[in-house]
Amino acid sequence: MSEPTRQPRPIAIFDSGIGGLPYLEAARARLGTESFVYLGDRAGFPYGSKSREEVRDRVLGIVDSLVSAFGPKALVIACNTASQAGLEAAREAHPGLPIIGTVPAVKPAVERSRSGVVGLIGSAGCVEDPYLDALVARYAKGVEVVREGAQALVFFVERRAAVALEAERREAVAPFVKPLIARGVDEIVLACTHFLHVGGAIAAEAGPGVGVIDSREGVVRRLVQVLAERGLLAAGTRIGGKDRFVLTGQAPFEEEYFLLAEAFGLSGPEPLPG
Repeated sequence: MSEPTRQPRPIAIFDSGIGGLPYLEAARARLGTESFVYLGDRAGFPYGSKSREEVRDRVLGIVDSLVSAFGPKALVIACNTASQAGLEAAREAHPGLPIIGTVPAVKPAVERSRSGVVGLIGSAGCVEDPYLDALVARYAKGVEVVREGAQALVFFVERRAAVALEAERREAVAPFVKPLIARGVDEIVLACTHFLHVGGAIAAEAGPGVGVIDSREGVVRRLVQVLAERGLLAAGTRIGGKDRFVLTGQAPFEEEYFLLAEAFGLSGPEPLPG
C-alpha cells in the first residue's frame, strides 16, 4: 500500500481584512508550486483606529493561531499598520518562522518623483505612527511627503470592494486624492493594503502624470528570497486543492467575502480553527 501524499506546509498571509488579497495574488504569480492560506481578521477589523499596543497584541494572537492551526513555513503580514506595530514582536515570539512585513513604498516613490512632493494615503494609525516618521526621515531627505489619513476609505474597501462599480469607487477615493493633487504630488504611495483594491480609481482620480505605487513587488521579492535562503521553496507540481480563505469571528459571514473568495480562486471563507 502506497504512503499517502503529505500536504505541503503553506505560506500564510494575513491582514486586518481583505487588504492583503492582492499580495496573495502577487505571491501566487511568483510561487505557483506553493500552497497558501489567507487570513482576514474580520473580528479585529479595523486596525487603523486601534492603539499601537492593541494592534501588537492582536498580531501576536493571530500569528499564534496561524502557527497552531496551519504550521506555515513562512508568514506575510500584509498590513502596514500591523507590520509597524507588531512585526518585531511576532518575530521575537516565533524565532524559527520567517515573517515578512509590509512597509509603505516611500523609497521607490521618492526615487521616481520629479516634483519633489510625494503623497501617502494610509489608515489613521499608519500615517501617525513613529515608524513612518523614521521611514520618511531615512528615505525622503529633501522631499516633501504629504500624508493623508483615510480611515473611511478602509471601511469602504472592506465592505464594498467586491460589489462597487467604478463610479462609486471614484466617489469614495476623491476626498483623499484631491488634497494630494492640490499639493502638487506626482507620486502617491498606497500605505494601506486595502487601497490596492481601489488603486485604479485612485490613479484615475489623480490623473495623468501621477504615479500610484504599492509594496507588492518588494514584499514578494523578499518572500521568495527568504524561502530560497532557507531551502523552503516547493519543488515539482503543486499538491492540494484551492488555497484557503480563513476569517476570524463567528459565521455566518457576509456575502462580500464569498464573492472575494470566488474572485481570487480561494476555498471558503471558513472560520479560523481553534
